[in-house]
Amino acid sequence: MAQLNIRIDNELKEKGDILFRELGISFSSAISLFISQAVREKAIPFQVTAQKSNNITLASEKSLAKDWLTPEEDSTWANL
Repeated sequence: MAQLNIRIDNELKEKGDILFRELGISFSSAISLFISQAVREKAIPFQVTAQKSNNITLASEKSLAKDWLTPEEDSTWANL
């Protein structure tokens, strides 16, 4: 298993921790989800723009994550 060290703004890290905890996944699992989806799509798995978008729903997040979650994390999604 590879270990990845990154630098990230403290406030962004804290907000990410809160969000991912609410979603029932770890920060590490969230990063793994992003990389897995990017590799699978051979692209960044969301549109990169200068505009903010609020179009991502819980349903779309669940759809993106379902193939990459551990059984424990998947059961958390089932309760949402």
